[in-house]
Order: sequence, then C-alpha cells, then structure tokens
Amino acid sequence: MSPVLDRRTRWVTGSAVALALLFAGAATVASARGDAAPPAPRTPSAESVDAGFARDMAVHHQQAVEMSFIVRDVTRDEDVRRLAYDIANTQANQRGMLLGWLDLWELPKTAPEGQGPMAWMPGAHGGHGMRDMDGTQGMDHDGALMPGMATRAELDRLRKARGKDAEILFLRLMTHHHKAGLDMAHGCAQQCAVPAERRLAAGMVAAQQSELDLMADMLAARGAPPLP
Repeated sequence: MSPVLDRRTRWVTGSAVALALLFAGAATVASARGDAAPPAPRTPSAESVDAGFARDMAVHHQQAVEMSFIVRDVTRDEDVRRLAYDIANTQANQRGMLLGWLDLWELPKTAPEGQGPMAWMPGAHGGHGMRDMDGTQGMDHDGALMPGMATRAELDRLRKARGKDAEILFLRLMTHHHKAGLDMAHGCAQQCAVPAERRLAAGMVAAQQSELDLMADMLAARGAPPLP
C-alpha cells in the first residue's frame, strides 16, 4: 500500500472513532448538566426532522454495519478489513445514540402512517434515485425505498464474492451508501432542532466524507472504474 493510502487509512480510522466518542461524551455531559446547554424548543414530534433523521439514519447505519461484517469474512485484505471495522464500530455506536434519543422522546422507531422514508427532508422523495448496479430500482430489506441502500441482490452478491471482487463491490456499495448518508446528515445538521443531534450529524458529514475520499483511493488502487 502506498504511504499516502497508509496515512489516510490511519487518519480516518482514528478520527472517525474519536468523533464517535466525542459526540457520545458530549451527549452524556449535556444530559447530566441539563440546564447548561440551551434546550430544544420542545420534545420532537414523530413527524419532526429530528425524529425522521433518527429513524432513517438508524436503518441506514444498520445496513452499513451489515455490509462491513460481510466483507470482513470474504477478504483477507487488511486495509479493507480495517475500514470495515471502523465503519461498523462507528456506525453501530451512532445508531445506538439515535435509537436512544427516540426512546428518550418516547417516539416510535417506525415512521407515522403515510410518511415514507426521507419524507422529513424538503424536496425528498423516498427512495428516488436509488438504483441497483444493473439499473433496476432497489429496495431496502424492509421493502421501503431509501437512497443509498444496497438491494437484497447486491447483498447476496457481496456474500458470494471473494478477494478483490468482494473488495471492489464493497467499496462501490459503501460509496453509494455514504453519499446518500451525507445528504441525510447535511439535512439534519441544517434543520434539526436538538443541538446534540445537529452536532452528531455534522460529525457524520466530516467522517463519511473522509471515508469517501479513502474509498476512492482504494478503488483506484484496485483498477476499478468510478461508480456511474
């Protein structure tokens, strides 16, 4: 591996985990101190941006964790395994925080009736633009469309792939996944009412953009063309 890739891999691994710990600590301190931080105007409603982001990003993160565990078992490449471990560790931690907020707010983890995924994002159309690698429209594992998520067929291909083929497929799927996640995180960072949730979303933007840059380098190193 080139010195540049090695430095970037170590930086992303360390910074993403550090960000996750930082935001977890900030949320704990804010909860403990109570009136030390400006409170949100009110407890978010089930239809709010805060609740919508928490629900959708929790689902989005769960699939990223799943894909990371899959590729860990089908390749021996240490760089890919290290990246997969970092993604799984960071996003599992963040998912726990998002679900914890929903519990704290006493809100359901499923969207209100008639409100599909991404409905909390202005101008969003749940699942619009989500495509499988063969051009067919994709669905998440609950049957609901959501941008960036791999389809059942793509996950099956990843499970069956080995070595370099598995690495390339994982990097492509995770790139697509991260790009959609960035859109969601930007939406919350700009519109969420709860300060701790906005900070978490901003941290996701920084960490996932760094991972996107790293994955672009890793795909190039494997002679893989960029995603369409």
